[in-house]
Amino acid sequence: MKVVQAYKKANTNWSYYQDKIMLNNPLVLVFGNRYLLEDPNIIADIRKEFPYEHLVFGSSSGEIICCNVNDETISVSAIEFEKSTFVIENENVIDYNKDAKQLGEVLYNKIPKDNLKHLFVLSEGSFVNGSSLINGLESAIDSSISITGGMCGDDDRFEKTVAGYKENPKEGEVVLIGFYGKSLEISYANYGGWVSFGPERVITKSEANILYEIDGQPALDLYKKYLGDKSKELPQASLLYPLNVTPAEKSEPVVRTILNINNEDQSMILAGDAPVNSRVQLMMASVDGIAEGAQKAAICAMKDRENPPEIAILVSCIGRKLVMNQRVEEEVEQVRDVIGEKIPMTGFYSYGEMAPFNGSKSCELHNQTMTLTLISE
Repeated sequence: MKVVQAYKKANTNWSYYQDKIMLNNPLVLVFGNRYLLEDPNIIADIRKEFPYEHLVFGSSSGEIICCNVNDETISVSAIEFEKSTFVIENENVIDYNKDAKQLGEVLYNKIPKDNLKHLFVLSEGSFVNGSSLINGLESAIDSSISITGGMCGDDDRFEKTVAGYKENPKEGEVVLIGFYGKSLEISYANYGGWVSFGPERVITKSEANILYEIDGQPALDLYKKYLGDKSKELPQASLLYPLNVTPAEKSEPVVRTILNINNEDQSMILAGDAPVNSRVQLMMASVDGIAEGAQKAAICAMKDRENPPEIAILVSCIGRKLVMNQRVEEEVEQVRDVIGEKIPMTGFYSYGEMAPFNGSKSCELHNQTMTLTLISE
């Protein structure tokens, strides 16, 4: 495997982490600020600098490259596989009336199945229901195939996200990358580092990812009471106080970020499903707790590997970035210390992370976690 990485800000030259060399048919991951990815001149510059076929674009809430976290940049990681192959498919959820489950089913059916080892998802992040997308992808999946990925970001604006494959990035796009090869080794893990507080309550009214009532009370009204003065800063303040949701039929909780609020019906729009009868608690975090969570994720991802990874894809949550603020690179450094200083790292800060729970194959949508996908061949 050969990896070439570079980044740039607007109106600057490219900065490279390795020698600039031409690669043979690489997978090119382009993560960047949404405004930059909407600039045709910037896209033209990317295509000129990386004149390859398989360019995958995704907007972010911060770009991870090497051991750095950048803002308002474009980061590019071009990956040449020597023993393995990949196939990329994409669809737009707007073409499916925003039915993410149906789109997931279509995408999975389009991907060739022979020797398929792993799927990586890069999804629109502002209105796609990530839980439904995963349900669609897994509706007919082979139990040996794992899924990881993330929902695109837009800093803390929550206005729109863009993604794309080959074509210029746009709203609604979901990109699915299938990895193939007998020698391919892919491991993954996720961990949060957040802690629950306050009484545990029960969701009494919800519809998919829209939460209406908790303990028979309007959800938003109850949430505002906990936040106090910080409720004036919603929805941004909700990134610091997500919800810990445990569905009635599951033992493992998932964290749910609040993407938006509706003052008219006192509801909250979450990044993923929050089923009726789920137990729910508020959560909070410290900088040290988040950094320790990233370290635990890396330890779990490395635990049973036979070979060192050759590329690491990190997807972390915008909420973690806001809590850590100027210390945000500490969680990336924790990952680097565990997986090895010479392993190239790429990734982005997201509106949702996709990965199985540790020890499981079934994928879940997470919020407020550090999610790792480690690849070697």
